[in-house]
Order: sequence, then structure tokens, then C-alpha cells
Amino acid sequence: MKDISWESYRIFLEVARQGGLTAAAEVSGFSPATVGRRVLQVEEAIGRPLFLRSQTGYRLTGDGQALFDKLLAMESVARGVESWRQEGQGASFVRVMAGTWVAWLICENISAVCTARDPFRLGISISERRATLAHREVDVGIRAVEPAEPSLISRHAGEVAYAAYRRKNAGEALAGRWLAISEQDAVSPYLRWPHERQHGAIAILVSRPRSLLDLVRAGAGLAVLPCFVGDLDPELERAGEEIRDLRHHQWIVANSEDRHRRDIRTVSDRLFKLLKSHADLFAGKRPSRT
Repeated sequence: MKDISWESYRIFLEVARQGGLTAAAEVSGFSPATVGRRVLQVEEAIGRPLFLRSQTGYRLTGDGQALFDKLLAMESVARGVESWRQEGQGASFVRVMAGTWVAWLICENISAVCTARDPFRLGISISERRATLAHREVDVGIRAVEPAEPSLISRHAGEVAYAAYRRKNAGEALAGRWLAISEQDAVSPYLRWPHERQHGAIAILVSRPRSLLDLVRAGAGLAVLPCFVGDLDPELERAGEEIRDLRHHQWIVANSEDRHRRDIRTVSDRLFKLLKSHADLFAGKRPSRT
């Protein structure tokens, strides 16, 4: 049997994962024609059809599934070797994706997540959109929804509560004056809430959630914030009770194939410990004031 390069096997894996040539091409960086040619070469070398092809995509045959399972084990070993090589060179890089406010908490407590002694570098991507790990843009994500993807592993890190906040001692002077994210940027339920419940009373629109906190501090109006943000700020107070409809769970997510990578496991463990240490605040329990 003709030798098959690991690169060709990797392309086969991506076609199996993505269910087609075009999606696999986007992930691998090759053209769809090249991906299709590599798959044919693997089938010819194996001597068996590996995919059932149709207009809706590529589906593994029994032999294709058997090869896929074996290659997953090889891929895991290859990732472990690469991780070991990078760690030895001090070049390992762990990419974390979180929403505005969890990223803010991470930055406020960065020494609990990454230190100068660590043999890896840390990258933090801030987005209100759900962290996607399938294409390896991110190593660790923090999500508001438990992942359904079988390739991902997750740990429940508690619940997140929300309330409306105003500058302390502003009283009713700010009643009816709401602050909000522009509708096209309001991708999370708490960002959509002012548009759905207080649309006619929105006085100021901004494009970034972080600006809401600055405006509330300045006494510009009311804004919906996570309780772990608003309750920690000595300049703010709640303008009413928790908005129960906005409460959600929180999950730390990573690729199951990366569980052997020490750097990713370390960052994931530290993030879990950080979020759990703030669990009461996340859940809306007000901190005691001394």
C-alpha cells in the first residue's frame, strides 16, 4: 500500500468532521479541489470507499468510520507531541474567549489565571457571541449555554444574575432614562432587554457593553448589568430587584481532544476556580459592605 502523509489524513479528518469539501477547505486552508483530490488518494491507498457522497454532503461509510476512530487516536498523540514541543520552547499559547464582563473579571484577577512563571502565553478574545471551538480559533471558551457538540467538554461554573443599576443616591431622578447597546449589537438577552421592555425610554445608545458601566457611573441613566459587576462597584446601587428572566448558567468549555494539553488544562482549571470563588456574586448575592 502506498504511504499516506499525515497531512492527507488530517484532511480526511476535517472532511469527516465538516461533512463536505467546502467546509473542510475553509478549515484546512486548501482549495475544495485539493481537499477532494486528497480524499480520493486516501481511498485509493486504503482500497475501500470511505465516504458516501450526496448533494447534501459527505457521510462516512463503515470503513470510513473505522479509519476516523483510529486517526483520532493518532491526532491526539500528535497534539500531545506538539504541545510538549511548544512547552519545551516556552512558545505555548492558550486562547480564551469570554464575554465583556467575564473578560473584565479575568483581567481584574489576571494573576489567578496567568503568571510570569507560566511556560505559556495567554490570549483573551472578548465577544458577546458564543465561543466557537470547532475550528480551533479558541482553546477555552466561557458560555452561557451548555454545549451540545460531542467534541466539547464542559464544566458548570454557576449561575449569572442581572439587575438594573444607577448611580448611588440618584433616587428617582433617573427614572425613565435608560442606557442601551445599539440594537444591531445587542446579541445577548440582557443587552436586548432595554429594547424589549423600555424601548421608548432609551436616552443613550452605545456600541460596546463596557460603556454602559461608565455611563451609569457618570449618572447618565439606568442600565442592565451583571450583578457581579454592579454589586462590586461602590458607586452604584440596584434600581429594583433582580431581573429573574435574565438569569442563566455559565460553562467553561474546551475541546475534548485537548484535555491532555497541560497548558489548556491549567488555564481551564484556574478559570473554573476563579469563577467558583465569585459564585455568590455571580448569582446575585450582594457583598457585605464594611
